[in-house]
Amino acid sequence: MRSYQTNLIYQQIRFNNGLTWGYAALWILLSIQFQPLGFKPVILGIGILNLFISLVHQKLLQTVKKDDFHVEINLSSIKVSSLILMASLLVGNIFAFISGITTFKKTLTTGLIYSIYMVLVDVLVIAVTALNLFKPFVSNTFLPLFYLMIVILLFHSFVLAFGQKWFEWKPTTQKITLFILALTGLTGNILVFFVAASFYQNNKPDHMGKRQTSIREKLIKNQAALLGLLFIAFLIMLAVTCNWTFSYSFAVQNDYSSILQTPSLRYPFGTDNYGRDVFTRIVYGTQISLSVGLIATAIPLVVGGILGAVSGFYGRKTDNVIMRLLDVLYAIPGMLLAITIIASFGASTTNLIIALSLGSIPSYARTMRANVMQVSNLEYIESARALGQTNSRIISRHVIPNAIAPMIVRSTLTIGTAVISTSSLSYLGLGVEAHIPEWGNILRIGSQYLETNPYLAIYPGLAIILLVLSFNFLGDGIRDATDPKLN
Repeated sequence: MRSYQTNLIYQQIRFNNGLTWGYAALWILLSIQFQPLGFKPVILGIGILNLFISLVHQKLLQTVKKDDFHVEINLSSIKVSSLILMASLLVGNIFAFISGITTFKKTLTTGLIYSIYMVLVDVLVIAVTALNLFKPFVSNTFLPLFYLMIVILLFHSFVLAFGQKWFEWKPTTQKITLFILALTGLTGNILVFFVAASFYQNNKPDHMGKRQTSIREKLIKNQAALLGLLFIAFLIMLAVTCNWTFSYSFAVQNDYSSILQTPSLRYPFGTDNYGRDVFTRIVYGTQISLSVGLIATAIPLVVGGILGAVSGFYGRKTDNVIMRLLDVLYAIPGMLLAITIIASFGASTTNLIIALSLGSIPSYARTMRANVMQVSNLEYIESARALGQTNSRIISRHVIPNAIAPMIVRSTLTIGTAVISTSSLSYLGLGVEAHIPEWGNILRIGSQYLETNPYLAIYPGLAIILLVLSFNFLGDGIRDATDPKLN
């Protein structure tokens, strides 16, 4: 019978196998040159290397798939394959790298798995930031922060390499490591806090042998959710650090000597019809898309949650008044309401957030109301009333904490919708101001050159698709982790 660790490693390798082959095929396709017909030697070489890595990955999958395979067995072929797959990070194959390091480590803990993705976020952000070296000039704070990110990467790599020996460290060393680890999270790498929480939890005396019960622990079994979390963490860190590592002038200042340049090392995604660097505009557009998407989801989550909790707890007249008013708002299509508000008060980031938030409040209130009505009939609520606790205390201490889980799952699934709505309104000219680098604005300009310069629309479109998919994958993972039928 397979052990838990063997099954976890097998699931990880099986999930990454198709992605590894797809990544290799992508490089081969990118190497094709149509005018004149031929191949780009450097890109073709990277594609061939990735094909070799995919073959090694396929062989490793076949070995792990055997019924008599166990992670405790030391095979030289497994070690060699793991080292080759770990080296694949040099050609950008993060999927093979994850499979290689999980096989090499053998014993997978929650902290180790999140450490792998934490290091990958650092590597991806450093790689993207390093492209600024090909620009004519960089910001004054580029080099200090770039070196700082490299130092942080080395520290995170140390945690990844030796974190499994956490129990052997002295208590003082553990506290210092956790403190430094938490400080590195200020760069925007949210996976740092997942790793710190895992190490802190593992340090408790009664943790050994306990079942994995938290969402953070259950999430490691869902590889798609982890991949979505990786991309979200990458964009958050990029959005936080870009103010010091990228020059904003490339995103907003017109350069008529560089109009409609094709992708190159200097302009990785080319330039638009004003000579602005599309790559830098997409990087800065991450700030708008993430902030608007998160805030436009947080506002209805809080407002709708409070209204739904009050309505479901008190019932009768209070319920009728609140829900009938929300029914009026619910009857208006969300996008039509947003267009009306922005057309009336003007296009701005604040108006965009308000417009997207108002339309989502009724649905959140309905969800919270249903949860509260179910929780309010439970015995511990009656016990709280019998002890003389006030209604406000019962709602805040007992009702909302036990009814909020479905709301959190719903919010993660609807952030993607908010991002799409933000980009859609900006594409129509009703979102943020036209000169601000935002993915919808970039896509609107690129759509005018689909026949001559299609990459101007492809790259912002891919950014929107990947971000929405990432939030959907993460939302599905959290939903599965909180579903008692699946646990």
